[in-house]
Amino acid sequence: MTFKNEDNGHNVLNEIFGYSSFRPGQLEIIEAILTKRNVMVVMPTGAGKSLCYQVPAIYSKQKTIIISPLVALIDDQVTALSQLGVKVSKLHSGMSRDENVDQWRQFASGASNILYMSPERLMQPRMLDALQRQSIGIFVVDEAHCISKWGADFRTDYQELAQLKRLFPDAVVAAFTATADKATRADIVDKLTGGNCEVFVKSFDRPNLSLQVSPKQDFKAKLLNFLLERKGQSGIVYCLSRNETDQVYEFLKKNGFNTISYHAGKSAEHRRESQNRFMTEDAVVMVATIAFGMGIDKPDIRYVVHASMPSSVEAFYQEIGRAGRDNAPAETLMFYGLQDIVKRQRMIFDGEGSEQHKLLEYKRLEALIGYCETTSCRRLALLSYFDESVVNCGNCDNCLHPPDMQDVTNLAKLLISAVKETGQYFGVAHIIDVARGADTAKIKARSHNQIGVFGLAADQSKPVLQSIIRELIAVNALKVNLEKYGALEITDKGSRILRGSETFMAKVLSKVITSTAPTENSTVTPAILENNQMLLVELKKLRLALAKERSVPAFVIFSDKTLIQIANELPTSEEEFLSINGVGKTKLKAFYKPISDIITLFIKSTGADARTAEHIAVSDQL
Repeated sequence: MTFKNEDNGHNVLNEIFGYSSFRPGQLEIIEAILTKRNVMVVMPTGAGKSLCYQVPAIYSKQKTIIISPLVALIDDQVTALSQLGVKVSKLHSGMSRDENVDQWRQFASGASNILYMSPERLMQPRMLDALQRQSIGIFVVDEAHCISKWGADFRTDYQELAQLKRLFPDAVVAAFTATADKATRADIVDKLTGGNCEVFVKSFDRPNLSLQVSPKQDFKAKLLNFLLERKGQSGIVYCLSRNETDQVYEFLKKNGFNTISYHAGKSAEHRRESQNRFMTEDAVVMVATIAFGMGIDKPDIRYVVHASMPSSVEAFYQEIGRAGRDNAPAETLMFYGLQDIVKRQRMIFDGEGSEQHKLLEYKRLEALIGYCETTSCRRLALLSYFDESVVNCGNCDNCLHPPDMQDVTNLAKLLISAVKETGQYFGVAHIIDVARGADTAKIKARSHNQIGVFGLAADQSKPVLQSIIRELIAVNALKVNLEKYGALEITDKGSRILRGSETFMAKVLSKVITSTAPTENSTVTPAILENNQMLLVELKKLRLALAKERSVPAFVIFSDKTLIQIANELPTSEEEFLSINGVGKTKLKAFYKPISDIITLFIKSTGADARTAEHIAVSDQL
């Protein structure tokens, strides 16, 4: 099956979803699924991947199973589709037995043709047996990187999905993920389709995201400064551990922020309430471990901060992808220090898996360290990891404020000498103490105050020496040996620097952290006419009330972008309202009357005219 003509595809898109045209790349993926080709799709967060499998399911009316890893993700997508008038079912552990039975009966009877469930529930023998009697046409595997042992978020439950093609040979398998390197893509294709698959890799570039990395010294002061400039915006602060999450949450709460905490140590009720608050409230800061986030579809997250370094480039890319899903400017900031490197290496070293798997994880971590330490465009560094080339972005800290570089070969030689003369058996803190001539018991006990380099860097601050050691590790001149409890060791490159056959350039430390977004990009939403700002406020109040009535997140009713277009264009007829981006027939029927009433009152009180050339010009820019 395929679209009988292109208009039919756009009819589904327009009448149900309220969009006037497909985004680049969507239509070819939809056509591939409808012509019964297996697909593997890598598409960045916010590029519209859910439409690529929802449209074929709706248009073809084939029975479709959508496999998703989290209850929250399932609930959000089912709620959004239901609000559009689409009949859809779901099965998961958060529902009662009676609810699950009712949902299954709707799907089995044909009242709905789309069923969402987790991999754990799908791969139960009784469920597989029941589905084999249902003529399933399409299996959609969302977050497909979870199936791969090379993926950044491997889940054993996903492994069982490799049986689907054998059990349902006539069904199309469509795998989707926002991030996967070559090894992960190849593994997904092999497991789910045995290599019989068409692969679509869309651009990973998210030009609306600014990128910034900052040394972790004075972390709380820097974080507070960053967030104070964005106090009216919603964002996420990711932390490495539950303890760090609780500490940052309390710190921000004491400083007057509307803050929520989330990690696996919290009760299920707390996590559910936290997520609902984050999805519904404005100007809220979610402080969380990576237990929070997969499937979160809040479009107006304006920043993502990493309080500690993530595990890999893939994990970093996926986590920052939660910002700016409305395509308006958003910011990312990663704090980064030596202790993060050691902790991450320790987690790999102590983790499960083969030596080959651990080696790959080390390489991934090294790639992220390289991103942190690069002095060139960060977007270039990030996208090159995914084999994509771009020009300098002009929207990262290195492009906007190019780092000053200086020759620090002598300091590097001094630090490497300190590592060598202490036997390559000590960590960063002790090496710096030796170089600065500190009077510590540890130094005295080992007579390290008698070696040649003792005190030769007394005029240098700890942050400067820490930065140089961090950069020496980043370029593989020094390495951290976890089997020797984090001892620094000298590599061949380090030996060349020590001999004087190679120079070492490093960044001059910057103490001030400021916004990375260019001034002209500082606005976080599309243009709103000055006189219509009051109307936008009233529309947002109405949206929140409608969302609470339906117990759904506010963005499910309308996105900010849609409300701004309504406020600018002042639609006064059903036809005009239907022309707004994001308004389909179901939302026209549900929301035209209350919105029309507000617009009518606004026009009467202000004398606004929706049909001026000024309105048309602004709406054309959205």
